[in-house]
Amino acid sequence: MKESLFKEYVLRFKKNKSALFGLVLVSILILLAVFAPIIAPFDPTAQDLRMRLIPPIWEEAGKWPHILGTDDFGRDLFSRIVYGARISLMIGVISVGISLFFGLIMGSVAGYYGKKVDAVIMRIVDIMFSIPAILLAIVIVSMLGPSLYNAMIAIGVVGIPSYARIVRASVLQEKEKEYVVASRINGSSDLRLIFKVILPNCMAPIIVQSTMGFASAVLEAAGLSFLGLGAQPPTPEWGAMLSDSLQYIMRAPWMITFPGLAIFMAVLGFNLVGDGLMDVLDPKQKDR
Repeated sequence: MKESLFKEYVLRFKKNKSALFGLVLVSILILLAVFAPIIAPFDPTAQDLRMRLIPPIWEEAGKWPHILGTDDFGRDLFSRIVYGARISLMIGVISVGISLFFGLIMGSVAGYYGKKVDAVIMRIVDIMFSIPAILLAIVIVSMLGPSLYNAMIAIGVVGIPSYARIVRASVLQEKEKEYVVASRINGSSDLRLIFKVILPNCMAPIIVQSTMGFASAVLEAAGLSFLGLGAQPPTPEWGAMLSDSLQYIMRAPWMITFPGLAIFMAVLGFNLVGDGLMDVLDPKQKDR
């Protein structure tokens, strides 16, 4: 039964051309991240001032050693973008992991127990929602100190309310169904009912939100790094690369073009996959 259902999901996903395109983009990002040491021709932090600001496809002795050019320190731009994929993937995993962990707990407890518990947790969520996400992230990073890991923590905290609301809504729908009532009558504890019985049947919207959360995490991390609050030099993070290239936007436009395209393609890929998963796993949600 599960195998046939999985095949149905796969067939449904294959029919969505935009989702397949997004999957290709995400697959490329993962391949770049995993095989970065093999794909990148140079050390992403190695400087060579003799080769600074070389444009893309610059021929040298019949070869093109820097296919995307170099930056103001002579570092190979292609190698930095490849290693930046690894950092972006790490940002997505850690940030979404933080958001998902705390969002699951808060949302499931609020939805299951309701009443005063629900009111307290949801007011906390409402307060967090009332502050713009990037502003809240900036405040958190400012308190913790500028660094890539603190930026990931901030992005993870900012994402908690979205997961909490989604989980709460799903738990409220499921907790009064017959299979939950039957488990309660059989003597199942609250913890077992929440995490073993109810939550496994709420995974569709959570998976969709997690996929799109990767896109938001990459974009927000780039924004924080652009402001100097995320990855610090010489870390090859795409947002930091954009920030470093601003003063050379006219002289060396490739420095800002390629990192910007990398961010665009990564965000587009995760959003398209998330949209496709929404059609496959929860088609009713798409129509709301």
